[in-house]
Amino acid sequence: MAIVAVAGRKGGIGKSTIVGNLAAEFAAMGHTVAVLDADPQHSLVAWAHQGDGLLARSLKKVSPGDTLRTLARAAENDADIVLIDTPPGDPQTAYQAALTADLMLLPCGPSPLDLFALKETLSLSLKARAERRSKKPRIRFVPSKILATTNLGRGLASSLKDMGKKVLPAIGQRVVVAEAVSSGLTVAEYAPGSPAHEEFRELAKAVQKVLKK
Repeated sequence: MAIVAVAGRKGGIGKSTIVGNLAAEFAAMGHTVAVLDADPQHSLVAWAHQGDGLLARSLKKVSPGDTLRTLARAAENDADIVLIDTPPGDPQTAYQAALTADLMLLPCGPSPLDLFALKETLSLSLKARAERRSKKPRIRFVPSKILATTNLGRGLASSLKDMGKKVLPAIGQRVVVAEAVSSGLTVAEYAPGSPAHEEFRELAKAVQKVLKK
């Protein structure tokens, strides 16, 4: 059905968290899911190894020397949704993901430094689209790790809209997300019905809507 990559020039903006929890939400919608961990730190692999949840059953580690595009296309043969977690500070891997993906999700935190880094990832994604001579990958921003009580958090969505791309539902900074990771589970498995779960559910619905266009 689709390949979705999550990318960002800067670390700590929630890429792995978004990938892992979107996998759970798409599975709950009835889709088969494959997750590729292309980050050399392999945060998703470490997360999955903490328990016996959905990630432990759907995750594949991308090793040095593997061709990301080949792995993603192969995974697409067996899954409705392929989710790719890309590393920070490695524009080449992010570019390969952009050359393959139907949709690029670009998370951004509320810090001005996050916005600066986002512009680089946006430029890279647009370069891949030009090389493909296609409208793909579609590009969407995701406000991430938001604290709604701060001015920066409240203003992030507007700042992202000013950059010319559509903005999907935001993901807040919540303790339950870290607790779920410690348990080796997604938020949907660890705290169903929680505000964090509802946020990831709304994000997944928005992503699915983009993919159907």
